[in-house]
Amino acid sequence: MVIGWRGGVGGGGKRRVRVLRGKAMAERQDGFCLREVLAAFRACLTAEQTVLMDPYLRGWNGLIRFLNSLGTIFSFVSKDAVTKIQIMEKYRSSDQRERYETLQSMVEYELANGLVGLKNQGECPESGCRAILRLHRALHWLQMFLEGLRTSQEDSKTSVICTNSYNASLANYHPWVIRKAATLAFRALPTRNAFLENMNLGTPEEAVDMLGEALPYVCKVYEITEELYAKHKMLDLP
Repeated sequence: MVIGWRGGVGGGGKRRVRVLRGKAMAERQDGFCLREVLAAFRACLTAEQTVLMDPYLRGWNGLIRFLNSLGTIFSFVSKDAVTKIQIMEKYRSSDQRERYETLQSMVEYELANGLVGLKNQGECPESGCRAILRLHRALHWLQMFLEGLRTSQEDSKTSVICTNSYNASLANYHPWVIRKAATLAFRALPTRNAFLENMNLGTPEEAVDMLGEALPYVCKVYEITEELYAKHKMLDLP
């Protein structure tokens, strides 16, 4: 099912590292690097603290490629994220694309035109605000997870860091069955150093340095989105 379950007990740790390194090399040949993902989130922010939609979606597309490079462990996140990104890309290529150029312009437009359905008690309408909210929640988990990896000790368990980050964020929006399956899958995550090497940022130490430089931008994007949605009472949209 997932990376890390190959080979059984005994040589499993070494096999995990080899599998991850092999996948990392394949991804590198495809031009994927987490550095570019983090650069995209950095490019999201204007001097006026406006969140630009196109680099935001580029960052998420890169995150999905990264998550998929780890096997099916994170598929419950990546599959939903792909759906939400497709919704946003549809809006960005529509006649109303200028309305969706930034996070702020999207929220203003959809609220002004009743497209969010805040008072709708029946079926929830598809909207950019709802799609971004789902990505926003998942981004919080990934930001916490990567920050946990960055600040943890070399012998820290990746599975524990990931589980704790998940339980403190995204798990609050998942039913019990998904929460149980996710936490079981996290147990198959490789060692901290093997995980950091798979980011294609160089050595684990270089990966930690890069995360320290770039994660504040991811966090800032999250904070701006959180504040905007809280202002308009949209954090709990169904």
